[in-house]
Amino acid sequence: MSSDAVAVAPTKKSFSEKMLDGIEKAGNKVPHPVIMFLYLILGVIVLSMVLSWFNISVTEDVAVPIPKAQLALIGDQLGGSIVPYDIEAGKIVDLPDYTIQEQTFEIRSLLSTDGIRYIFSGFVNNFAGFSVVAVTFVAMMGVGVAEHAGLMAALIRKLVKVAPRRIIAFAIIFVGVLSSVASDAGYLILIPLAAVAFLTLGRHPLAGLAAGFAGVGAIFGVNLLITPVDSMLTEITNEAIGSGGKPLEVTANFYFGIASSIILAIVAVVVTQRVVEPRLGKYDPTIGDPVYALVGSDDTGEAEADAEAAEARGLKYSMYGLLGMVVMVLLLTLPSGAPLRDPATGDLIGNTPFMSSLIFIITLIFLVCGICYGIGAKTIHSSSDVITGVTKTFSGLAGLVFMLLIISQFIALFNYTNMPRVAAVEMAQLLERSGFGALPLLIGLILVILLLDIIIPGVVPKWAIFAPVFVPIFSRLGVAPQTVLAAYRVGDSPMNVVTPLMVYLPFITTVAQRYDKKAGIGTVVALMIPYVIAISIAWILLFIVWWVFGIPLGPGSPIEL
Repeated sequence: MSSDAVAVAPTKKSFSEKMLDGIEKAGNKVPHPVIMFLYLILGVIVLSMVLSWFNISVTEDVAVPIPKAQLALIGDQLGGSIVPYDIEAGKIVDLPDYTIQEQTFEIRSLLSTDGIRYIFSGFVNNFAGFSVVAVTFVAMMGVGVAEHAGLMAALIRKLVKVAPRRIIAFAIIFVGVLSSVASDAGYLILIPLAAVAFLTLGRHPLAGLAAGFAGVGAIFGVNLLITPVDSMLTEITNEAIGSGGKPLEVTANFYFGIASSIILAIVAVVVTQRVVEPRLGKYDPTIGDPVYALVGSDDTGEAEADAEAAEARGLKYSMYGLLGMVVMVLLLTLPSGAPLRDPATGDLIGNTPFMSSLIFIITLIFLVCGICYGIGAKTIHSSSDVITGVTKTFSGLAGLVFMLLIISQFIALFNYTNMPRVAAVEMAQLLERSGFGALPLLIGLILVILLLDIIIPGVVPKWAIFAPVFVPIFSRLGVAPQTVLAAYRVGDSPMNVVTPLMVYLPFITTVAQRYDKKAGIGTVVALMIPYVIAISIAWILLFIVWWVFGIPLGPGSPIEL
């Protein structure tokens, strides 16, 4: 037989690759997200009616915001400050953010009179109160101008020139981990940039998207810095501890957070390079939108030198803009009594105006740097060009906004029925009655949180339910509250990247479709499952090692009481 007659045997796929391919195919057959959530809304309506017929309910202690019905704000005549005043007691009181109350949660039917009234009367308010919409528009405004001016492409090209191939993946993932300081900005800014960075390197852009998503979403609960989420979780934990225990500091999980951030970022890099990229194979630009899929092509021409000079000049101008923004932020934060410091304590980090302003600050930085780049590179000639960049970006978000309208209704109706709370409390009580030792119970808590994150993705709402239940239980077993909080962090984040209730999943799917027109929710979920498995296992093992060796979780925060 001649050599040219020998057929090349196709590469045999492993079981895991076949499984992920099956998940992708099945997931991509799921209807459009709008239709899917309409089906979910219908299911919630019917299920709430059935469960209400059986009078399903739970009674549990829950951390809730302090009631203010009996309090009035009066002016202190000496200092002119505003203080809480108890009318019945006739004195000024210290007012905590949360208090523990026993509450009964009943399944509420959406087909009852009250339920139908809520469906109709709450439709506009449900969407108006869905902060993701506002965050999306604000965050994308600055990015849109920067992208329209050419700054984003210039930065990616510069990054490719100076960063080794292997460092790019770690840098993207680690920046994603750090982006939790800025709340939702990582989803909207980093993930699209990660796809472009990989494409420019000749790597599959969906692998870059997956790496960015893993850093932003699957490792959300920890950071190298103190974040607003840390302040909220610590406050809820302290209310669960009550007056009989020592309250936690906001740094209670600081050491554990630093180690988790670095180790899990490395784990995500390994998954990207050893699992995700081999499965995706070599990227074929013809399967994507040419506007995006050919960004990494090597276009040459006579004007290349002029283009490089304009780009260099634009980057120089954008650096001036960045320095100006840094000076402005320093003036607003560093001086005593600065506007972005906490007016009561003077703190900069925690639940402060500075932390609440991060998305707006980031938007201004991109906006100013984009304009400066455009002036330097001569891609922006007037204010009309700036407005064009913003409106072009906003017009591209129309489909996403419609999806968010439907998603906001589903989340509001689901929460109205109390089904998420009832399910969470029942699972918590089941774990309490299991009778296992402290470490197995902590691992059980992690697994329960992992499962519940599918239906309650928010980090604060779940902890407000679980803290009053588990902090006292584990205290009786000699487990410190900061250890319970660390276990909660382990379970809270990994499933974020595969739950259908992730509000940015439609946006990420839209980004994926730039590079693969056939991509859908199944594509994204199949990409992220290896990260969920690897990060969950690695994080649980890290927690076990921390427990076994008794390593302090933070300054003055031992594992056990």
